[in-house]
Amino acid sequence: MFSLNVPVPGTVARLASDLHPLLVECDSVRDRHTLVIKRFADDETRDLARLRERLRPVLAGTPAFEARITEIDAFDRPTRGTGPVVYFAVESPGLRRLHRTLTDAFGPIAGLEGDDYVPHVTLARGGSAAAVERLCEQDIDPVSWTASRLIVWDSRYREPVARFRLPR
Repeated sequence: MFSLNVPVPGTVARLASDLHPLLVECDSVRDRHTLVIKRFADDETRDLARLRERLRPVLAGTPAFEARITEIDAFDRPTRGTGPVVYFAVESPGLRRLHRTLTDAFGPIAGLEGDDYVPHVTLARGGSAAAVERLCEQDIDPVSWTASRLIVWDSRYREPVARFRLPR
């Protein structure tokens, strides 16, 4: 499956690293951090070249946007995969507008997108309710950045396979 993601700044990775002593209480800890804007169903986007060509006109003219990590939160029962999922909550009206544009063009993935979309950066999965509660109680310094690049992520190979720049 491909997804369109916002790379997050190094300050986000450092913030996650600072939380590592608490994150190790979870079953698995993310070592790569990105912000998913839109997932693409395999049946629609098996061909990367075709996906890039479909994305170009949808992204044309989309300006860079501000994003801000504000707190740690969790999904107790995620739509996919094991839970709970601990994450950095992200505030960004520009990100939400772009997500809506993309779901209008490609359709939403049920239970994850459209009205169900929660912008976030996953930190860890699994673990006890007490461990998740300790993480969610942590105060963090907010991190703000301008999202001026997007990447297409290939989940099969766990790497970026295409890049788009957004004008500032």
